[in-house]
Amino acid sequence: MKAQPVGAGLTAIIVMLLPALSAVASERGLSTRQISGYEEKFAAEGDHTALINAVTNNDIKGLSLDREKFIDHNKLFSLKLKSTGVTAQENSGRCWLFAGMNVFSPKVMKKLKLSDFELSQPYLTFWDKMEKANAFLEAMIELREKPLDDRIVQVHLRGPFGDGGWWQYVVDLLDKYGVVPLSAMPETKQSINTDNINGLVNRMLRRFTAELREMHQAGRGEQELRARKDEMLYDVYKMMVFNYGQPPREFEFRYETTDSLITGAKTYTPLSFYREFFAEGMPQYVGLMDDPTKEYGTLYSYQWSSNMIDRPDITFLNIPMSKLKNYCLKTLLDSQMVYFSMDPGKQHLRDSGIFKEGIYDYNSTFGLDFKLTKAQRILYGDSSPNHAMVIMGVDTSLTGAPVKWLVKNSWGTKHGDGGKWYMYDDWFDEYGYIAVVDKKLLDEEDLAALKKKPVSLPPWDPFWAAFRQLEW
Repeated sequence: MKAQPVGAGLTAIIVMLLPALSAVASERGLSTRQISGYEEKFAAEGDHTALINAVTNNDIKGLSLDREKFIDHNKLFSLKLKSTGVTAQENSGRCWLFAGMNVFSPKVMKKLKLSDFELSQPYLTFWDKMEKANAFLEAMIELREKPLDDRIVQVHLRGPFGDGGWWQYVVDLLDKYGVVPLSAMPETKQSINTDNINGLVNRMLRRFTAELREMHQAGRGEQELRARKDEMLYDVYKMMVFNYGQPPREFEFRYETTDSLITGAKTYTPLSFYREFFAEGMPQYVGLMDDPTKEYGTLYSYQWSSNMIDRPDITFLNIPMSKLKNYCLKTLLDSQMVYFSMDPGKQHLRDSGIFKEGIYDYNSTFGLDFKLTKAQRILYGDSSPNHAMVIMGVDTSLTGAPVKWLVKNSWGTKHGDGGKWYMYDDWFDEYGYIAVVDKKLLDEEDLAALKKKPVSLPPWDPFWAAFRQLEW
């Protein structure tokens, strides 16, 4: 038998397989037979003209609004902590910082008898950005031998200079840099519209990454890389000064009390101001989360989660939502506001400031099922703790159970009810994820859990992956 060339044999095999491959492809593709079947089934269900006209000519939320749930809403609260002023983060993702300042500002107001007062978010943002840039470049030096498509490297490159953050960032920044009144470092055009500067510095940091990796490949040592990193950080510092202004080393603070007494000006540094008005009696805060995809009663830490390279990873104690809400109630009864994180994009009536589960009944509008469990929403990327607010009040039933919670937001007075929101308890169950409370309020079981070694989770964990990219 005459031998066949190798290439000819392969060609024959491919020709033989083509019909089978084509059959498999046709089974997987959307066929005209399927489409015809969908059309016939849709027609057999009845006349959909009214619904098509309604949906194509109106807002879906308006059509799906459950009027009974809306009418059932009221603005009464059993307990409401005093707070003045509504802040606005504008076009930035600094909700975590505004929420943190909304917790701390009342302390100064009460101590000094002020009718209104606001701390400087731009001041702390300036140092948060510097710390993030430093942490990113340090990570790139540490990961210099990893391939560029390594999962950890890619997580860092995704957004090295974002606005997002967490409560622990607030505490760490205050401890290291202090704080100043808004009058000492006010907002700028760039601090309230961060897209441009974020985009430019992200590009710089990625260029720096390329340079550091090239230096490593050329045989440069870690000491040389770190020296170059210092020069790179100076460029970031210049960008921050050009866009935010230079943070004050010291400032004069003068104010008028509610008794119309005007004080003489006193000079502070940011750290001396913090120590005089905040540091003394500062509660020891702990982070609690409800993540039903993980084991309750367990302490978790998230790798690469701190904005500061010299601070530990962020930890959360995972507890059931019923317990988390109980701690929120205890915190309010202790006259403290509650910093918490949630998903505000679900089931909210923006103009009235209502968070209420089922207030939009999309299932009834379309006759389709849109429901997912809380665990499913986390695992499949449908929901995450992507916004931070402050709980400042609660309305309870005759049995003492929470019915709704009063929330202070940072979206200005044009959204919600003059900047305040009404979060119903069933909504909190579904879309609330994190709360920060005073450690002294925890029971013995949870205090014991805090002492255990945390379970370390990667930065792509579904719960944290979206959270670290806060952009609300």
